[in-house]
Amino acid sequence: MSTKVETFQFQAEARQVLDLMIHSLYTNKEIFLRELISNASDALDRLRFESLSKPELIGADEKLEIRIESNSEARTLTIEDNGIGMGRDEVIANIGTIAKSGTRELMQSLKEKKSSDVLTSLIGQFGVGFYSAFMVADRVTLVTRRAGEESATQWESVGDGTFSIADASKFTRGTSITIHLKTFEEGSDIDDFTAQWVIERIVKRYSDFVSYPVIFKDRQLNSMKPIWTRSRSEVTDDEYKEFYKHISHDWNEPMKTWSFRAEGRSEYQALLFVPSEAPFDLFYTTGKFGLHLYVRRVLIMEHCEELLPPYLRFMRGVVDSADLPLNVSRQRLQEDRHIAQIRKWLTKKVLDSFEEMQKAEPDKYVEFWNQFGRVVKEGASFDFDNKDKLMGLYMFESSSDSGGLTTLKDYVARMKEGQSAIYYLTGPSRRAVENSPHLEAFKEKGYEVLYLVDPVDEILVQSLPEIEGKKLKSVGKGTADLGTEKDLEEKSGEFSGLLNALQKRLEDRIKEVRLSSRLTASPACLVVAEDDVSPNLEKLMSQARGEKTVQKRIMELNPDNEIVVRMRDRIQKDENDPLIDDFAHVLFGYAVLAEGSELQDPLSFNQALVRTLGRSV
Repeated sequence: MSTKVETFQFQAEARQVLDLMIHSLYTNKEIFLRELISNASDALDRLRFESLSKPELIGADEKLEIRIESNSEARTLTIEDNGIGMGRDEVIANIGTIAKSGTRELMQSLKEKKSSDVLTSLIGQFGVGFYSAFMVADRVTLVTRRAGEESATQWESVGDGTFSIADASKFTRGTSITIHLKTFEEGSDIDDFTAQWVIERIVKRYSDFVSYPVIFKDRQLNSMKPIWTRSRSEVTDDEYKEFYKHISHDWNEPMKTWSFRAEGRSEYQALLFVPSEAPFDLFYTTGKFGLHLYVRRVLIMEHCEELLPPYLRFMRGVVDSADLPLNVSRQRLQEDRHIAQIRKWLTKKVLDSFEEMQKAEPDKYVEFWNQFGRVVKEGASFDFDNKDKLMGLYMFESSSDSGGLTTLKDYVARMKEGQSAIYYLTGPSRRAVENSPHLEAFKEKGYEVLYLVDPVDEILVQSLPEIEGKKLKSVGKGTADLGTEKDLEEKSGEFSGLLNALQKRLEDRIKEVRLSSRLTASPACLVVAEDDVSPNLEKLMSQARGEKTVQKRIMELNPDNEIVVRMRDRIQKDENDPLIDDFAHVLFGYAVLAEGSELQDPLSFNQALVRTLGRSV
């Protein structure tokens, strides 16, 4: 009999999840059994791992298994394992709360989605698989006893926001979960989860690959052979998809599935998946990534980040090695030569597979790149061994008439005769970049310009000094070098008065005023020196530091623009013309806005603009 009953409140996020589970319109309720079997399998994995240092936890001839029992009259379904079990404090911590960062943000982001979408995104992603039982249960009772301990604990809840904890009698190690099922109605679209054929179908569909026997009525329901050890011809696409969902907690199907095997002095094999969508926490420092690491089919680490470089952290899957010690620690992993060897081999295999997809399935590759290209670009900064291969994989938006994305190799193949560099412009978005006045002369000459609009592109261009002998050059830095420098020299004398006047009036914001060869329509633009940071990088750095710093820029004037020509003539007549003051501030503000940046002092700009318009009228 249980004693010392205590009642607790669920953590706020847990109550929200419970409410979603109980009141959702989601119809695929059978996945609760998959989640509970997966949890039982994890408990058995943890027991095997702990037994490496504490052999007394498992008897010499003891069989590790998961058992299912049903009672159609009592309307109960029980899932029991003889795994690691939990102590009283672990029960309260693991089931009463969702101790994962980001839950609140995820809940907020899912408010506008349908309830079915909410559930499929939540289940498993934050360790809430256990809560899926409440989709089919009026009450859930859990009894557990931790390996090596004598006392057992009972947890129970009806999903009303509270749960009770009491001492319990349990003679064996492990966890037993009894689901008191909701009333079953004949003819409804919900299966009778006490029926033998329903249980067998669900286990076969979702849990056939679980590495422990799943026993029902003294019969094993699953094949149990790890899916990554079977040849590709023995495994169906549906089995791969279900395995992916099991290890990734992603309800969507994978975009690609790859199986690799290395044989020789070292033996290891991998089953990897490319998700169809980037996870929402891909760029969060709190995100958990890494492959499942097995040693001789024993799970050693669920998120082994050492197996792939950080720029491939979106990959999901398992790696099984025959050469690592079973009791390997994370510190030893970081130092182990076998892990370094696996990482090098696996990285090459993944990049080769991306290259093959790029050639054989270009549309699929573009789909992949739109999801994960931003993170793959990080590799250019530190993976020097694979830099050439990465360069071939990278894709960018550009001013090409063909639209879409282009590789650097294809860009070089389209370069105009006499074009000396690969031109690019960084910015916060395609719209801001493609409307920039910096592009005018390049477009007129038919030079293609790459639009680099990901934050990582600012770092990327510093890692790519040249491609196929062609240097990368920003159209917003330095001089344009478009072959019109001689014409500018001839005109510089005519505009010296205007250039000096603007320099004097804007000296607190610019370090030079000069004529431009990159403008054909706009009156002015702002550029930076060749070694200065771009305005976009300056903005990103300011956001990261939490402080606003603005470097002085170079203002370039279009000598063929009517406004600039008239101001030249006006200042030649009267260098003290009061209109020049306002004109300088308006022209500078125009150049800032034209490139998509924000004005530092919009009030002064508006006042100068109104005065200038007033004089014109």
